[in-house]
Amino acid sequence: MTRPVDRSRLTVQSLAISAAIIAAWLALHIHALWFLDAAARPLLAVANFAALTWLSVGLFIIAHDAMHGAVVPGRARANAAIGQLVLWLYAGFSWRKMIVKHMAHHRHAGTDDDPDFDHGGPVRWYGRFIATYFGWREGLILPIIVTTYALILGDRWMYVVFWPLPSILASVQLFVFGTWLPHRPGHDAFPDRHNARSSRISDPVSLLTCFHFGGYHHEHHLYPSVPWWRLPATRKKGTRA
Repeated sequence: MTRPVDRSRLTVQSLAISAAIIAAWLALHIHALWFLDAAARPLLAVANFAALTWLSVGLFIIAHDAMHGAVVPGRARANAAIGQLVLWLYAGFSWRKMIVKHMAHHRHAGTDDDPDFDHGGPVRWYGRFIATYFGWREGLILPIIVTTYALILGDRWMYVVFWPLPSILASVQLFVFGTWLPHRPGHDAFPDRHNARSSRISDPVSLLTCFHFGGYHHEHHLYPSVPWWRLPATRKKGTRA
């Protein structure tokens, strides 16, 4: 059991890290849509776009940690509120739908009952991955938001791409490093019933690819309540960090 003092410190750290990711995403999002002149500063535009893509992955990872109660340990409503907020920022996703599907993934990882699993190749698997979470609700919300932005921005409407495109690329990143590589069968033997493997990559690469959910995916399935930023410690200590 985590001692109360440790839980309090963990909560402060998780909230601070989550807030930093959300604030950075919002700052770059606002900068890209209202202040960035891509034609005059193309390198800055590329850097902004790349950073938004990576931070979009971070938004989803915060929601994922919230599903496991890892953002505010012991506070289900707080985790749900934070999770819904970042899912809205990411792509208007439903918290309720997402958490139900993700818990099913943990119960049936790598089997036919796993909503995140497919026996086909990566393209078909990614298609199922998107179809599982992107339904009619998201199909209505996203065009409404994009149209609203276009109306507000006027002749700067083209900058709307700085919201949906990073989210789309982030979904590919999340799928490849957080789902396909850790759970694809036949590559090498899985260590246990979780049907999940970790990638033996450096911590910086693990952070950049999928906030440690590629490099430490098996550890996550062993200790799902451990937040993403503490996953490396689970391997070093061989126990819950």
